[in-house]
Parts: sequence; C-alpha cells; structure tokens
Amino acid sequence: VRPLNQEMGGSKQSCGSGNCCLSPSSDPPPPPCLWQVYGTVMTINQGNPAVQEVLVDSWPEFKVVLTQPCREVMWHWMTDFYTNTYTVYYRDLHAYGPLLASVGAVNWGQTFCIHGNMCPKASGRAPQQLNIYVLSGPNPRIPPYNASPEALSVRLSSLDVSHVDLLNEMKYLATLIHDLPSVCLLDAAGHPVSWIASYPFGATGPGYTLPQHRRRGYMGMLNNLIAKRLHALGYPSYSYVAVENNPMQRLQERQGFQPQCAWHDSSNP
Repeated sequence: VRPLNQEMGGSKQSCGSGNCCLSPSSDPPPPPCLWQVYGTVMTINQGNPAVQEVLVDSWPEFKVVLTQPCREVMWHWMTDFYTNTYTVYYRDLHAYGPLLASVGAVNWGQTFCIHGNMCPKASGRAPQQLNIYVLSGPNPRIPPYNASPEALSVRLSSLDVSHVDLLNEMKYLATLIHDLPSVCLLDAAGHPVSWIASYPFGATGPGYTLPQHRRRGYMGMLNNLIAKRLHALGYPSYSYVAVENNPMQRLQERQGFQPQCAWHDSSNP
C-alpha cells in the first residue's frame, strides 16, 4: 500500500499480479452491496488480468473502498466504457466525496462507469438503477438446465481470440474473452451464435444471442453454466439486469436467482 494523497491520508494498492492486501477471506460472501468490490479484489488476487488497483480513504482503518483501472490502462483507453470500470463501497458519504475528488482517483476527463452503492449526490452524476439478482446462501445450488431440441444443433465451447472481431462489433472487450470465464455455443461452422462472458467484478454477463438464433433457450443454458463456473472459482453468484429488461429478469428468476437490491450505476459522460 502506498499513499494516494497526503492531505487525505488515502492509500492505494499498486498494480501488478501480486495479491491485494484487502484479500477476501474464506468466510461466506459479504452482503450484495459489497459484491462489486469483493469480486474485483478476487480477480486482482487471481493474477489481476483486468489490471485494476484498489484505493481506500485511509489505512488500515478505512470507510471507502474504490477499485479502478491502473493509470496506464485508463489513460490508454480514454473512451472505452468497458475498460474504464470502477467499483465502490463506502460506509461514510462524507469520506466518499473527497476520495472521488482527490488527485489520482477518478479521471473525470474520460469515459467511465462506476458500479456500487453510490449516492447520486456523491458523484454528481445521474445514476442508472439496475437490479441485482443473487443466489442466496454461502453454497447456493444452481439447478440443472434442460436443453431444448434446437440446442442439440450447436456445440458448447468457450470464447477465444478468434471470436474477438465479432464480439468487439457488439461492443465487448477482448479482455473479457482472454482472461475471464466465458461460455458460448458454436454453429456447425465453428462460429459463435450465443455467448456470455463475465466481468472483472465477478458478475455474470455480458451476453448476446444473434437475432436469428433467439427464442431457443440458448441464453438460459449459458447463464446457468457461467454461474456455475464462477461459483466454482469462489465468486458470489450474482448478475445485474436493467430494470426495463423484463425477459432477462424472468430468466434469472426461473433459474433460482432472486432480486436482492438496487445497484446504482453512474457513468461519465
């Protein structure tokens, strides 16, 4: 840990593949309001493929935890909404605001998104409200998924570098394919027709099915599989869904996920 701002007394976990000293314990996962930060710290401790760092308002006693892309990443991808992802958890709004405004924290001149339990007044941005869907308990049972007959004509696989061009056309990051769990369905020619990846903060998604292959149950199958894969790695079992996305909300609930709380997603610009 090194100083972030001497006036604030803040601290920052440096970039790299070393373990973060805010390491999650082996105890049951924390409440959902902590899961974005918790999942990011888990990813950092598994090699830090998304090149993130952790900031706190003070150390070792802290009231705010903010994860962000390392400086060399955030300055290289100034307009990349997906790479410039922050997560936050705070217990004290009065400590959160100064941390956001401190030098070396948020780069307000770039495109970015902050996930967490933020208050709109703290960030000064109008948030989008999202619903978190979770499987409750320290060891949730993810029910099996029965494939439809149409699913037998496709092949289960994982996304790889050969799929990057297609996925980037749909505004997905190559990082999510290279370094984080994903599953997909391939047609007879080996092209992905439906896929779902995972975020550096441990949530399931993003997912997509080509229009001509929809209404065949593909996304339900993949959502089930990626949840099992993330849970096997020790991540909390959760996803987030826009409040207006009723089909995905119904899919989550059919698979045992329950709406837990609102998640405020602030973006810039």
